[in-house]
Amino acid sequence: MKKIGLISDTHAYYHPKLEKIFSECDEIWHAGDIGNIEIVKKLSRFKTFKAVFGNMDGYDIRCEFPEIQIFECEKVKVVMMHIGGYPGNYSFEAKKIIAKEKPQLFISGHSHILKVINDKKNNLLHMNPGAAGKSGIHKTITMLRFKINKNRIEELEVIEFKKND
Repeated sequence: MKKIGLISDTHAYYHPKLEKIFSECDEIWHAGDIGNIEIVKKLSRFKTFKAVFGNMDGYDIRCEFPEIQIFECEKVKVVMMHIGGYPGNYSFEAKKIIAKEKPQLFISGHSHILKVINDKKNNLLHMNPGAAGKSGIHKTITMLRFKINKNRIEELEVIEFKKND
């Protein structure tokens, strides 16, 4: 079993409670728009860290991380990309990857809107953790925590803060 912390769209903001929130997690996954390499260094020192670059990330982040990550965690196949859309409104690229890879978990960021949707058509769970940074139109900072136990995704938790907290 693995405990996962999922964030996106930090835009160079490192929430002061992030380490406490993810202290019991085994890994932290970031769905893009990290913002700067300092965020990567802090998160990598703290936990096992996986990420994709986002449309706002510069050369340093793009050299470090791919645009799309495809991996297995326990027995769950995961596809993570920054701009992927959501069930019924996937990007063209996301549709192709989902059809080819057949993941059980599809993660995207970009919208700054937290979404967790069971996609029955593609037999997967879609997660967008919203935005863990202060930049953008969102009013609430959001993050997700969950467990992957063999082939099951369990105990999903939403963590949220007002932008000014």
